[in-house]
Amino acid sequence: MNSNHGLARIKEKRIEVIEAGRRSRQDSIVLDLERDVKFSTDPLEAYALARSELIIHDAMVVAAAIEYGDKAIKRSSQNWARQISLSIPVHDPDHWNTSRISKSLREATEFLTGDYWEIRFVKRLNHALIPPQEYLNFPVETEAVLPYSDGMDSRAVAGIERASLGEKLVPVRVGTENRNSRTNNGGRKPFTKVPYKVSCHIPNKESSVRSRGFKFALISAIAAYLVDAQKIIIPESGQGIIGPVLVGSGDVYPDYRNHPRFTIRMERFINALLSKQVRYIFPRIWSTKGETLKKFNSLCSEDDWKSTRSCWRDNRWSSVNGKWRHCGVCAACMLRRVAVHAAGLSEHPDAYICTNMSAATLEDAVDPDFTNLNCSYRDYAIAGVLHMDHLAAIANEDARTQVERHATFLAPALDRPREEILECLRTLLLKHATEWQNYLDSLGPNSIVKKWARG
Repeated sequence: MNSNHGLARIKEKRIEVIEAGRRSRQDSIVLDLERDVKFSTDPLEAYALARSELIIHDAMVVAAAIEYGDKAIKRSSQNWARQISLSIPVHDPDHWNTSRISKSLREATEFLTGDYWEIRFVKRLNHALIPPQEYLNFPVETEAVLPYSDGMDSRAVAGIERASLGEKLVPVRVGTENRNSRTNNGGRKPFTKVPYKVSCHIPNKESSVRSRGFKFALISAIAAYLVDAQKIIIPESGQGIIGPVLVGSGDVYPDYRNHPRFTIRMERFINALLSKQVRYIFPRIWSTKGETLKKFNSLCSEDDWKSTRSCWRDNRWSSVNGKWRHCGVCAACMLRRVAVHAAGLSEHPDAYICTNMSAATLEDAVDPDFTNLNCSYRDYAIAGVLHMDHLAAIANEDARTQVERHATFLAPALDRPREEILECLRTLLLKHATEWQNYLDSLGPNSIVKKWARG
């Protein structure tokens, strides 16, 4: 984004991050490090490894502050962009305020969120409490880290890459759960949980939270820095990387959280901050989610993928008889359904609230015990179908200019010739269109999904 364009008509919102003993201005929104940011001791120790570096702690505070600002300031109905000013205490403000670091940080955050950010750093009054230095031995040299969650792509690509890299691959948890945090011999494993949590007590918070992409990219880069890995493997498949950018409405800024155009900006920031050359790589960018799932399933003996979580909705909105299920209709769930079908696999209908996608009405499609069938659920369902359908339509000749334009911007981020990227992009879109049509055909002529897609 151009940080000077449109600022006169967007009111600046100021956020001050304060520590004990520091007072804030009266016109500022306050993020209290003692009250609003909680560091967890055990996970933080796993990020200490052989180095107790204050800059790592400061980087996490910066990510927390950006996350807080993104949540605390509501977007207006007339304008997506906000102007956000952040003041953050760090141990070495002279380092953080250097033009190379501040500029690359601003470029990454502005490109990701679609906002205007001004971030300045002040001297901390008190040193942060860093865990005792602890070294976690790695049996072999680490080649790559992979951010993982409960998602299907995350688990599948971890399995695919582990088949060739073995212990040279280190997973980095970017969710909130702490699964399998111990090795078989009782030793601690690194990076099994994000070591901090941000609480935002402001009512009517912003829900888009595009800054999650910054948080996950930074946590992954910190892990790569600590284990001296050169590569960060982004596990998302092509539809999840490119689809949210190609398919969007005019009043919503594109979602770049897993896109190479964002990660190349993060690479510049990490290099400036830590003097560390890392590269975010995309081994499945030209594969559909179905192709990724099929390859993973061929490598494992069990249906490990079935316990993965794809749905965006939480327990409050997506439960039946008190048990969480995939909603079955949001864009993420629709992509999961298409991927499972394309891979030649199946899962129990009760994995979803919407159990029968061949039904002619939404009322007949959902589990009869589901109690939240309302306008919001219906809107999610229609939007999920249309997202898949519109992405398939971009494979048509009518969208040629849009595809060519995207290839022009994507090629430099991947450091590949434009014509090569254009051909790969066209092939990916055609594969998605084919998988989507095959899935629609499998539902029969009366399916509500097919009716919405036609509309």
